[in-house]
Amino acid sequence: MTSVDRPAAIRRVLRDLVAERGFHGASMSAVAKAAGVAAGTAYVHYASKDDLIIATYLEIKTELAAAVLADHDGAADALEQYRHVLKATYRHMVELPERAKFLTQIEGSPYRAEAHVRFMERGDALVEALYPLVADRLRPLPVEVISAMSLGLVVQLVASGIELTDPELDELVEATWCAITT
Repeated sequence: MTSVDRPAAIRRVLRDLVAERGFHGASMSAVAKAAGVAAGTAYVHYASKDDLIIATYLEIKTELAAAVLADHDGAADALEQYRHVLKATYRHMVELPERAKFLTQIEGSPYRAEAHVRFMERGDALVEALYPLVADRLRPLPVEVISAMSLGLVVQLVASGIELTDPELDELVEATWCAITT
């Protein structure tokens, strides 16, 4: 008999429900029911829906960083590393677009600030890998704007169901690189 990772199942169901229905359509009771657990079990693992939402966000962002950096070439020049990050992000998100939809829901919600702070407290491996390479090249814009014009754009495209070919992804990389660097 195999054991079920109930917290992971609960996070997965929340991600999918939020992607489909938004935060209001993903009550704890609906999440628990879809995950095949009692509502009380969901609360054993997560004190509140807010805690569950933040945990799901942290999981998605951590998995994204791991996937993108798995075959990252730290010796490549800054543009090539940026190209790899954007294209790998696109490919990772396309595998399960619910992740991209969940992230876009977070970005437009009151959860955004806390989710970002909590993730940065853990350390963002993507930022740690790339920022030193591009810091002196970035336009003088808030980091949120830089992020929205690069990774955020890729996530939004996937969430919107827009499929890009490899040449189109290359064009997107060039366009966003020009937009965020001087």
